[in-house]
Amino acid sequence: MFKGCFVAVVTPFKRGEIDEAAFKELVRFLVEKGVDGIVPCGTTGESPALSREEQRRLIKLAVKEARKRVAVIAGTGSNNTKEAEELTEFAKDCGADGALVVAPYYNKPTPRGLESHYRRLERIGLPLVIYNIPSRTGINIPPGIVAKLSQLNNIVGIKEASGSMDQVSSIIAQSEPNFSVLSGDDSLTLPILSLGGVGVVSVVANILPKETHDLVSSYLRGDIERAKQLHYKLFDLFKAMFVETNPLPIKTAMARLGMIEKEWRLPLEAMEEENEEKLERTLSSYGLI
Repeated sequence: MFKGCFVAVVTPFKRGEIDEAAFKELVRFLVEKGVDGIVPCGTTGESPALSREEQRRLIKLAVKEARKRVAVIAGTGSNNTKEAEELTEFAKDCGADGALVVAPYYNKPTPRGLESHYRRLERIGLPLVIYNIPSRTGINIPPGIVAKLSQLNNIVGIKEASGSMDQVSSIIAQSEPNFSVLSGDDSLTLPILSLGGVGVVSVVANILPKETHDLVSSYLRGDIERAKQLHYKLFDLFKAMFVETNPLPIKTAMARLGMIEKEWRLPLEAMEEENEEKLERTLSSYGLI
């Protein structure tokens, strides 16, 4: 079972190319701060703007730098099942601990098509975490399909980012007992934990890994009050990271903290000045700048 705090790692760029030195330094920083795992090449890692060769390179770097000290769940999803197969097989061969597989976007598959897609990938033999994010993909994976997939040996969890607590409740109620439900929204981590979720794939943890990890670990060990305190302490920062399209705010914040260059790939562009000023004020209120 994957549980705890997993970090949706950004992809640092420098003059248009992947900044491998900054990426490796970020992985080392996250490992040292005690997170439970890292997730390269997800939405926060700008996977739609990466070539397949760049994705392979990042997955390989993440595995190498993690050195089995934390889990590496590689983003290997695609709207092309064959392409997702190839990338998932690569992740398995280079030593990743699991794969995060987003629902196929744009194609808008039927529930039957979704089930067939994930069943095909499950045969590869690498533990898979389904990724449900309707706001990005245009489709919602029905809880009943998730429940059926949870019965398969190598489909071990879901990153749930629908924003619906009813959906989370339905998934947990219908799925296998050891199926990991991970929050896909930082601000909903505590509510999802209260329903029976076991962790988060976090954006904020790129800059506050220890605090995010402590929120989850406090809840899982039964210290609900401590988890609530951390939730409310971090809440404004959670929301600030989504004032514009992810990963623009988190990368802007990380650049302001000197962790990476202030760079992303088109079609993403710089934050609106007004929103960047709001982000600055939030970072300042937390004593980060």
